[in-house]
Amino acid sequence: MNLILCGMMGAGKTTIGIKIAERTGRRWYDTDGMIVDRHGKISDIFEYYGEEYFRKLETDIVKELSQKDNLVISTGGGLVLKSENDKILQENGKIVFLRASLQTLAERLKVDGTRPLLQTSTENIRDRLARLLKERSPVYESVADYIVDVDGKTPDEIADEVVSLVKMGGAGV
Repeated sequence: MNLILCGMMGAGKTTIGIKIAERTGRRWYDTDGMIVDRHGKISDIFEYYGEEYFRKLETDIVKELSQKDNLVISTGGGLVLKSENDKILQENGKIVFLRASLQTLAERLKVDGTRPLLQTSTENIRDRLARLLKERSPVYESVADYIVDVDGKTPDEIADEVVSLVKMGGAGV
């Protein structure tokens, strides 16, 4: 059984995923990192091929990782918005939604110029984040087996909470 972390960009999925893997001895994978390793920068993929192509690459990664067991998987912020991905992940995994407030996300992402979905000429980053959070939170909540609030907590506290909540050891969820 795999553990899958979902949530908005800036919620801490990568940082928490690494910490959970360290605590449990599981292998950790980051879907965005795998795409970058294989296909180049995400911003370039969005610019040259479009978001739809990027989402197809995400599904390819999900299919590959779902064939493995006892992984910790940090997903890109939009990955679970595609129901096909949710179904594949849920077959061999438990999904944890790392829930962060708009304030936390805005603070963490205010100087990040690498996120394609925050690059817009018509909205400031906070407004864009607010809109994405409103659109995505109900989906994250609906696919999650567990929800962990991250506001005001250290990465170690969050990782410990996830491991305890999911009752993870090295062998299974």
